[in-house]
Parts: sequence; structure tokens; C-alpha cells
Amino acid sequence: MEELGFGIIGCGVIAPWHVAGIKAARGARLAAVCDIIPEKAQEFAAKHGAPRWYVDYHEMLENPEIDVVCICTPSGLHGEPTIAAAKAGKHVLCEKPLEVTREKMDAMIAACRAAGVKLGGIFQRRTYPTIQAVRRMIQDGKFGKMVLGDAYLKYYRSPEYYKSAGWRGTWELDGGGALMNQGVHGIDEILWLMGPVKSVFARCDHLVRDIEVEDTAVILVEYESGAYGIIEGTTSVYPGMSTRVEVHGELGTAIIDEAKITTLKFLGEEVDAVASEADDTGVASDPRAIATHGHEVLVQDMVDAILEDREPMIPGEEHRKAVDLILAIYESARTRKEVYLS
Repeated sequence: MEELGFGIIGCGVIAPWHVAGIKAARGARLAAVCDIIPEKAQEFAAKHGAPRWYVDYHEMLENPEIDVVCICTPSGLHGEPTIAAAKAGKHVLCEKPLEVTREKMDAMIAACRAAGVKLGGIFQRRTYPTIQAVRRMIQDGKFGKMVLGDAYLKYYRSPEYYKSAGWRGTWELDGGGALMNQGVHGIDEILWLMGPVKSVFARCDHLVRDIEVEDTAVILVEYESGAYGIIEGTTSVYPGMSTRVEVHGELGTAIIDEAKITTLKFLGEEVDAVASEADDTGVASDPRAIATHGHEVLVQDMVDAILEDREPMIPGEEHRKAVDLILAIYESARTRKEVYLS
């Protein structure tokens, strides 16, 4: 099997999960890493067995051994390296969120399309068998008409967390707070299950933390299907709760707690809840407590997409949808008015 060389740009908190995905994938190998702090890049390369390390990603992109680039920089710095990678003929696997502005996301997608390279995104919750099963049941009509779709995203991030890196909690580089950084996974999940959103009415503020962006948000959602929903997001409640998503239809209800279906009931029948092998329950209070399973699946999918010349599981156009919704939420909170997306 042909082996694709992966390069990682950004050796911060999330980069080891990409390494785990690369090492687990058939047909993938870690070829190089890059970070603007030389000591960080060198140490990361030594720890994870990368043969080359760089401080300038433009230089790394000249390496012919690299076929795919993982973007692990701060959220507001995803755009430039993605565009540079596309121009260098490299495929891109980008961490969440795709970027923090519509203009940057447009440019990233356009650059990859123009260069004929794949642009894939990371939303590991889409890889959970339980969530995939609920989505299939919704699409098959088992829930009947959908009535409500809710996401409860209540986490705890300490003051030290926001002080640990200058970009955290800033509009420019974090792009937002409880929604754009932590809650974006659950927002993508509820969108994936319930479908497009018609409008939002939101309240967002930093109630506890001394940061630019929101640490708490409450949103009323109207879906294009006619269903309604609530999204609650925060990083300021101790000790933090597991991500909970609820979908309710005229014929059934599913409640998903992280990767486990805790309630699955349909009119006239009983269904046992099903657990997934993935376990991200600790992430409510610890950003490092993320299972590697999702990254392993998405890296393998990227390898297969390149070799089979197909779209990755989460292409750029799909990866951006949660960000587009969050930006509409921020607009609603800012104007204190309902905002329509379609």
C-alpha cells in the first residue's frame, strides 16, 4: 500500500492526537513537524519520531516527502497555512474550527479546490457509531416529524487555562469562547442530526472569566425542518458536565451523553441504549481528556480519500457549517435580534 507522508503545523495541545491518528492509520507516516518555537518543534519531533522538524511552515511545505498537512495552529491561524499548503500541492486535514471568519473559510475552500487537493476537517463526534446510528434513524423517518433538537455544552475551564496561551479567549485567534472553541463539537453534532438552521436568537456574555469572548451562551434555534431547539454553552460551571444532545420527534426520543445513548425510545417499542468505544467524558473539565479514536478514524479516512480520489468524510464545505452557525449566534447576541441564516 502506498504510504502518504504527513506533516503537522503547530505542536500544541491537540497535535499529539493527530500523531496518534497518523501512527494508527494504514498507509500513513509522520514525515515532519513544525512550530514557531524551535525548542517545541525539536522536542515534539524527538518524542514522536518525526524525522524532520521546522520553524517555518513554508520551508516544510517544500519537502517532497510530505503529502498531507495537519493544521494544529490556534483557530484564527488556520487559514494562511492551509492556503499555502494547497498552493504547494499538499492535502489538508484541519482541526476544528475550520477558521473563525467566513472570508477566511471561503479562501481556504477556494484554494484547495483550485489546487485540486483534499480539504478535510476534524469533528470526531461524527465518527461515533452511536451518533451515526441516531442520524440514520432520523433520516429513515423512525422518529417521525422532528420536534426538538437540543445541545447542552456545559464545561469548566479555569482562569489558568485562559492564561496558558495568549490567544485563548480572544476574538482574533480563538474566534469566540464557549461556543467556538469547546462547544463547536456539540453544535456540529446537533446540526448533523437535525439539519440546517433557519434562524437563531441568542444571548452571549462573559459572566465569570476576564476574557474578550463569551464564557456563557443560550440560544433559541429554529431549524429549516420546522423543529425548534435550545443550545446552552458555557466554560464557567464547575465541575463541568458531559456533552449532552437530545433529539425528539413525534415517534421517538434519543438522548446522547458524550458517546453513549442513554435514552432511545420509540412509540410502541423498547430499545436498549448502546455504548460506543470512544470515551471523551473527561473533556468537560480537562481539555486534554480526549479519546484518540475519532482522530484515528478521520486520518484513516483522509488517507483513503486521497488514494480513492473521493471527498473526505468531513470536507471543507461541511466543516464550516458549525462556524457559520456560531457566527450567526454572535451576530444575534450583538444586535439582540433574531438572525436568519437562509
